[in-house]
Amino acid sequence: MALRVRVCTIHDVAAGELRAFRVSGVTWPVIVTIVDGELVACAGVCPHEDVALADGDIEGAQVRCPGHGYLFDLHTGRCAHDPGLELRRYPITRIGDEIWVDLL
Repeated sequence: MALRVRVCTIHDVAAGELRAFRVSGVTWPVIVTIVDGELVACAGVCPHEDVALADGDIEGAQVRCPGHGYLFDLHTGRCAHDPGLELRRYPITRIGDEIWVDLL
């Protein structure tokens, strides 16, 4: 069963920018951005060492973790530096201007 939560509105999101949103009851923020015209939602912390990814940089379709420089593909979640790491991505449902994310 999915836990669907309202994270933000489309007006809160900008292409090429990492925007982190707090979700009640969840320890980490959810990042929502637009990459190559696609809405993307992912965990707001690096799976390597829980560093805040919102402080990182977007390079094309990848996010670079500010902690150790690991690159994660925002479309797939795959890590360019360690195939054993994967950035958790979340399915998105857009209802009007609202962005809802399935966390489980």
